[in-house]
Amino acid sequence: MGEPAAARSAVLAAWMRSWRAGFVSYDEVLDEVRGADAEHLVDRTVHAVSLAEGLAAYSRLDPDDIWLVLPSPGDPRGLPGPGPFTDAALAAGEGVLCGTGGLVPDITMHTSGSGDMWTTVTWRPTPLARSNAPVVGADPRAIARRGAPTVAEADHDLLMALREATDVLQRLDVARWRPELAAALGGLRRDAEDPALPPGYDTRCARLAGRATTVTRILALATIDAPGGAVTAFEAAERDTALRPLATAARRAHAAAINAPLR
Repeated sequence: MGEPAAARSAVLAAWMRSWRAGFVSYDEVLDEVRGADAEHLVDRTVHAVSLAEGLAAYSRLDPDDIWLVLPSPGDPRGLPGPGPFTDAALAAGEGVLCGTGGLVPDITMHTSGSGDMWTTVTWRPTPLARSNAPVVGADPRAIARRGAPTVAEADHDLLMALREATDVLQRLDVARWRPELAAALGGLRRDAEDPALPPGYDTRCARLAGRATTVTRILALATIDAPGGAVTAFEAAERDTALRPLATAARRAHAAAINAPLR
């Protein structure tokens, strides 16, 4: 099922928006986006440049011109319609709309001769296709925002999906073959803020992003089959069916929190 929250694009979008709203400095954006990765680059067609040089091209954007997308097959909400960016974001499961283009990460894992491992993240600028939609108009950013849930709506949807998934997993007796998952589900409704959100986001956004991140981690645990054949193929299929709407709700909640208006 993968990781619905796509941490790298979420971090990039949140900190770029905070930077363009004047809450944080450019250097703070670079530090947060780099995180634990060894190297971040921005592809400039002919050659890749450093993250510092590449992101400088977006220094005149308004915060509302920066928009996180976390799509999956069958769930294209937030995408700006057919085009190169949509294709790339769907393949990656994440991306950041930046004005008239977008950035999609390409992750490369490296292993040295001595066995050391590190990651290179190359952000690939991708143009947006102009839409011919007669009602929405030609601006693909308007299409991306159409139908996007508010923070309150996304929070409600996530809680409802969590309740339904919990009911099904309890019926499947998940505690029998994943006791740690059962314990995690029991504590999910407690409020948990996301400490990674930068200044400019209010408590509601931090709480929603934190809950979505926690759900994402639990989903990663839930889709790992228990050792010793404790779960049958039928139970695994029912489990995956129960968790799919929750994964969708978590992605939408995380995007809603990051894309919310800054205070």
